Amino acid sequence: MRVLFLFNFFLFPAFATFCQNNPMTLWYDKPAKEWVEALPVGNGRLGAMIYGTPGQEELQLNEETVWAGEPGNNINPETGKAIPVIRQMIREGQYEDAQKYADEHVKSLNQGMPYQPVGSLYLRFPGHETYTDYRRELDIGSAVARISYSSHGVNYKREMFASFPDQVIVVRLTADKAHSISCALSMTSPHAEHQIRVTNDNELVLEGRTGSHEGKNGAIEFIAQTKVSVQNGRTARDSSGLQIMNADAVTLYISIATNFKNYRDISGNPGEIAAGYLNAALRKDYDAALQNHVSAYRKWFDRVTLDLGTTGSAALPTDVRLARFAEGIDPQLAALYFQFGRYLLISSSQPGGQPATLQGIWNDKLMPPWDSKYTININTEMNYWPAEAANLGELTEPLLRMVGEIAVTGRQSAAQTYGARGWVTHHNTDLWRVTDPVDGAYSWGLWPMGGAWLSQHLWQHFLYSGDRQFLENAYPVLKSACQFYIDVLQEEPEHHWLVVSPSDSPENTFTYAENRKASLSAGTTMDNQLVFDLFRHTADAAGALNEDPLFADTL
Repeated sequence: MRVLFLFNFFLFPAFATFCQNNPMTLWYDKPAKEWVEALPVGNGRLGAMIYGTPGQEELQLNEETVWAGEPGNNINPETGKAIPVIRQMIREGQYEDAQKYADEHVKSLNQGMPYQPVGSLYLRFPGHETYTDYRRELDIGSAVARISYSSHGVNYKREMFASFPDQVIVVRLTADKAHSISCALSMTSPHAEHQIRVTNDNELVLEGRTGSHEGKNGAIEFIAQTKVSVQNGRTARDSSGLQIMNADAVTLYISIATNFKNYRDISGNPGEIAAGYLNAALRKDYDAALQNHVSAYRKWFDRVTLDLGTTGSAALPTDVRLARFAEGIDPQLAALYFQFGRYLLISSSQPGGQPATLQGIWNDKLMPPWDSKYTININTEMNYWPAEAANLGELTEPLLRMVGEIAVTGRQSAAQTYGARGWVTHHNTDLWRVTDPVDGAYSWGLWPMGGAWLSQHLWQHFLYSGDRQFLENAYPVLKSACQFYIDVLQEEPEHHWLVVSPSDSPENTFTYAENRKASLSAGTTMDNQLVFDLFRHTADAAGALNEDPLFADTL
C-alpha cells in the first residue's frame, strides 16, 4: 500500500535490549519534529499521531467520518451536453480542440470534499524539557506506541494505543517514583466552528462542525471526550483544561464520534455515541484493556510472517536504518516495511467502517494534499492490493461496500452525464460517494473507468475467499458496471473497434500530428484492458453462479 509514514516509539531503559531485538518495532532516539515523523496508531475508526515530546506531548486526532460538506452528488447537467460534442471532435482527430472544449464545459458542481482532522490533545509536563535516555517506539506486532525518558532522576513512560474492541484511544502515564506525574491537559481544533469545555466531573470535551467547501455546507458534527483516571494524585480544572498533580499513574480515555450514519444519513447523535464508548471503556482496568486490544489486533497481524534475515543494522534507530539502506545490507528493514504496510491497513480499514483514504486515517489539515480523498485511478487500489495476498481479506469490506454505494450514486452519473444504463464513476470520490469528473477534464478528470477498476476487487475477493454468498451480492454491481460500457462504447472509425470515448490515460499525454500533444482520446490501452477484465470477470461470475447465461454470452 502507499506507505506515507515511518514513525517512532520509546520504552524504559530496562526494556531497551528487548525492544531493540523486537523485529517488529520502529524506534527512534528523538521526538518527532513534524507531523510525518509522528507515530500512527489507529483502530480503523479512530486515529492518532503521537509526537513524543517530553515537555509537551501532542496527540493529533482523527475520526474516519470527519469530512467537509454534506450528502449529495456533484453532477453538473452541462457535462452531459458536452460529452457528444467531445466525442465527435475526438472521432475527427481534433484532439486539442476536444481538450479545450472539455476544459471549458466539464465542470462538476464540486471536486469532492476533503477529509478533515478533529483536533489535538496536548499534555504539558513542566520541567521535562530537560531529559536523557530517550526512546520513542511503535511496536507494530502489538499496535502499541511507547515513549520513555528520564528527567530529574525519574524514569517516565507513556504507553498509547487505539483500542480495537473498546473503540477509544488510551494513554497510560507511569513513573518509577511515587507522586511524580504532574501535567496539564488541553485541546485545540483547526475548525472555525468548535468549542472546548471542561465538565463538572473533570471531562475535557471538544465539540465542532466540519467545514463548508465548494457549495456544500459543513454538516458533520463531532465530539471528542477525554476522561482522566488518576492514581494517588489530584485533579483540578480551569478555563484552559485539566491539571493533574503529583500522581503515581494516570490513564486517559479519548472517545470520538460524529453524527454520520451513512453517505445519505447524518442523523446520528455524536454525544450519545461517544459517551457510550467511553463509559464502557471506563469499566475495564488498564491491563485488561491493553490485553484485549493486543489480542484483537494480533488476530489480523499474526497471520503472516516474513523473515528475510537480520544483520547488525537492525539494532539501529529506524531513521538511521533508512538513511543507510542504500549503502549496506539490512534485509530485515524490508520485512519491517512490508509488515508496516499491513499494520497501516489494519489500523485504517476495519469491517463496518470507511475505507482507507489517501493518507489512511491520519490527517492534520483542513485541506490536506489531494483532499485525502479516494483517488480511484490508482491510490485507493494500491492501498488494498496487498490485502488479499497478505491474508487480510476481511479488511477489504469497507472498500467493497463503498463500491456498492458508488454503484448507487453512479447510476446518476451514468444516466445524466452519459445517457446510459448501469453506473459509472471517475477518478475520485469522497465520503458522500460523488461520481462525476473531479479536477476538470485535463489528463485525469474525464476518465470514466473508476468503476471498472474498483470492480476488479469484487472478483478478486471472491477468488481468494470462495465466498459464494458474497459473489451473489456483488454480481448485480458487476453486471450494472458492464451495462454502462455496453451502452457507451463508441466505434473507432479506422478499425471499427468498440472503445471508450472520451477518456484518457491518467496523468499522461500523447503526441500526434506535427508533435502536437493532447490528453483526451478514444480507446486508450488502459481502458481497453479494464473493460476486457470487467466483461471477463462478470462472465466468469455468471458462470460460477450458474445464472444470466444470455448476458454472459454477450460479453
